[in-house]
Amino acid sequence: MEEVCQICGLPKNICVCTQITKEAQKIKVSAVKRAFGKIITTISGIDDVQTAKELEKIMKRKLACGGTTKGKTIELQGNHKRKIKEILVEQGYKGESIDDN
Repeated sequence: MEEVCQICGLPKNICVCTQITKEAQKIKVSAVKRAFGKIITTISGIDDVQTAKELEKIMKRKLACGGTTKGKTIELQGNHKRKIKEILVEQGYKGESIDDN
């Protein structure tokens, strides 16, 4: 017998809960100037700490930069505002729900 999702009640192989939560999130991407004139890119609005950590790893690998996760906020070294939206859409987030202004 297949495992059943506790949230939607569907079998795990056709569960859509994670996709629905990704589409419902409002994510904000901003570039912030820190000490000594260094710029970091922050991504906030992710609902889950574990998801934020996974996204951080993916982004650091694709952007070839350093970074960290502080709670539900991802901080990446450098200004990557243009590329972040592409990566998030690749991961299943809606482009309209990503604010990168």
